Amino acid sequence: MDPIFITIAFVLGFLVRQVGLPPLVGFLAAGFVLNGLGFEGGETLQTFADLGVTLLLCSIGLKLDLKSLTKPEVWAGASLHMAITVAVFSVGVFGLGMAGLPFFVDLTFSTAILVAFALSFSSTVFAVKILEEKGEMGAMHGRVSIGILIMQDIFAVLFLTFSLGKLPSFWAILIPVALWGLKPVLYRLMSRSGHGELLLMFGLFAALVVGASGFELVGLKADLGALILGILLAGHAKSSELSKTLLSLKELLLVGFFLNIGMSGAPTLAAVGVAALLVLVVPLKVALFYILLTRFKLRARSSLLGSLNLANYSEFGRIVAAVGATQGWLSPESLVIIALALSATFVIASPLNTAADVLYSKYRERLCKFETNTRHPDDQPIDPGDASIGIFGMGRIGTMAYDFMHEKYGNTVLGFDFNPEKVKQHCETGRRVVYADPTDPDFWPRITRRQGQSRMILLTMPKHQANLAAVRHLVEIGFQARSLRSPISMTMSRN
Repeated sequence: MDPIFITIAFVLGFLVRQVGLPPLVGFLAAGFVLNGLGFEGGETLQTFADLGVTLLLCSIGLKLDLKSLTKPEVWAGASLHMAITVAVFSVGVFGLGMAGLPFFVDLTFSTAILVAFALSFSSTVFAVKILEEKGEMGAMHGRVSIGILIMQDIFAVLFLTFSLGKLPSFWAILIPVALWGLKPVLYRLMSRSGHGELLLMFGLFAALVVGASGFELVGLKADLGALILGILLAGHAKSSELSKTLLSLKELLLVGFFLNIGMSGAPTLAAVGVAALLVLVVPLKVALFYILLTRFKLRARSSLLGSLNLANYSEFGRIVAAVGATQGWLSPESLVIIALALSATFVIASPLNTAADVLYSKYRERLCKFETNTRHPDDQPIDPGDASIGIFGMGRIGTMAYDFMHEKYGNTVLGFDFNPEKVKQHCETGRRVVYADPTDPDFWPRITRRQGQSRMILLTMPKHQANLAAVRHLVEIGFQARSLRSPISMTMSRN
């Protein structure tokens, strides 16, 4: 990558990080700056971007519980949202064309449906980056958001398959058999790859060669292959370690993805105006997601945070625009318009997601009016009973802390984790562990409501941002923090 690219990307990423925004906003801005200076993305940057997205989907697969896709809030939520969005947006887009607005004026009703379809998607890259930075991938709203995005990816694969007229080859039907045969081989290779650079090379081999290239050979989308390979390896004991090993490389390559969006083309004044118009309708997408998720019995906070994760347009919109331009359905300028709208929604959605809990606290009463009388089984209120010691984050450190405290204080110890599978495993071994999201501001008043009862709370969650969010909520309700030697553990006591 050109040294100028690296310098500008680092400087702008660093500056936006200092004001509390995710670095991806700075990388987007760097793309526009580079475009203004006359630089073009080229094949190398596009390759970086594609590799980053492929590794991202493989990482999602390594953490994905397939059963989550069968839940109504995921498959039905994604399907209903797309159907309603396409219906409403296509009428709106066609109406703007009838009114004589640039770009829209030449659209037929069928191409208006195509544009609406492109705008109905949300960005997987953006949502995963935000959730990882906040440490909320395993939270209720994080799992629902990722499930909806994977359903959208499935719709995308179907669209690309039929729109390009390239049906998968006959050999595609053998993929399940091939994966079944490869699974023990890949598991053995993974077990014997150690813990260093060889494990990283195994991850690249599995995601890019076996997954992406293998699926392309039979006429299927490469990204889908990487996702499925990740799911295939998710049951291995080293899947979490592999995901962490791929993290730094994936993050670096995704910088190319954000730079590439900003460098998509030189915008005209008319393109900027049309993109701004598209950005103005994003709140409709967010409101629809919120209404649908609350209808599926999610709490107001889970619905709001999940909706904000999806409050953007998707990189897939650019792919649809490119297909449309290639087929002669859309003008070449549509690529620039979609890129501008996509970038703007990223910039707007980033601070909104950062301030999600503040927004929820401020508008809690209004938002809760949309809740149903019954709650989703995974989103039930929690009563800690008579527990006086809470361990939040039941990973390796949390489990050791739980066992030590339980040996010393008995059943006054209670563990909390927002990974349902991990909660189930701990319960099967006899530990008292419940599902909970400590980043939820509604959670803490419930477990601290008993006056005069001493409390000790250990925060051992692997994501530091999640620990900090929990501390902020505790301070707001009158607790003071005393740090222990461990950088991710804290004890709390009431004033």
